[in-house]
Amino acid sequence: MEKTGQSALPGRTLVLIALVTAIWGFNFIVIKIGVSGVPPLFLAACRFALSALPAVFFVRKPPAPQWRLALYGLLLGLGEFGFLFTAIKLGAPAGLSSVILQFQAFFTALLAAVILKETVRANSVIGMATAALGLVLIALPAVTGSGGPGGTAGTRGGPGGFLLWPLVMVVLAAFFWAGANIAAQGLGKTGGLSLVVWSSLYSPLPLFGLSFLLERDEILPALSNLEPLSIGALAYLVLLSTLFGYGLWNQLIMRHGAKRIAPFSLLVPVFGVAAGTLVLGETFTAGNALASVLILAGLAIHVFGGKRPMAGKAPERSRGA
Repeated sequence: MEKTGQSALPGRTLVLIALVTAIWGFNFIVIKIGVSGVPPLFLAACRFALSALPAVFFVRKPPAPQWRLALYGLLLGLGEFGFLFTAIKLGAPAGLSSVILQFQAFFTALLAAVILKETVRANSVIGMATAALGLVLIALPAVTGSGGPGGTAGTRGGPGGFLLWPLVMVVLAAFFWAGANIAAQGLGKTGGLSLVVWSSLYSPLPLFGLSFLLERDEILPALSNLEPLSIGALAYLVLLSTLFGYGLWNQLIMRHGAKRIAPFSLLVPVFGVAAGTLVLGETFTAGNALASVLILAGLAIHVFGGKRPMAGKAPERSRGA
């Protein structure tokens, strides 16, 4: 656990932190690739089904009530990733989505204030206002209709930006992520990997059901024309992003303390934006670049600006997509 006056994190730990945040940042590119060949809700359902099985036979069940595990699993799988996968399918740029999804930190603070009666610090309010200004800059082209054609703005050749509905869906994904953080706070001392594995049992059936209702005409053609790239994307989502990423991140938190490790999650959108630019050729307008800087600056103010901790203990788990 964290101690006052501790020395800087060792170089090996910093390398592992960079590895996990890079995996989570590149995850947005993998999602973009995955939903290009598989319907988004069906892909999300497969991700959580394979995250739970067969791992539940080898990972110890968390000492938590079933209803809390179910709540966490539904908020995470059905809420966050159902909206995120669908938004990216509808044209949300991967890199910019990785930035906007970090609004979960602000939603977590607000939900903690409403539900857990925690105090919102002044630096958090300033950070929220700064990041909200960035979100407004991103939303303006969507509202005014000046985004890219067909909702694919931000890819090579596009002017950059979101259409309105994909933007709303990414913000909703951030809200459900925050809800999962609050649900996790009531689980007590639970390992991050065991929580992800066992809570993943509750997401596949609702996701498969929604996929059948909304995507049934796309499922069979996708499965009959399944390409190795789609299979590789699913393997990445399950093995690297979920099981390896969460397992290693939780180990680092247990060794060095959440307060020292969790702020490094701010690296995730940095890797996400870089990967979107290098792999998908996504381009930022000057407005999107300024908006991203404002959002990340607001997050930094929120995470590092407070001199005193909040009245209650804030959620310590920090994750990628």
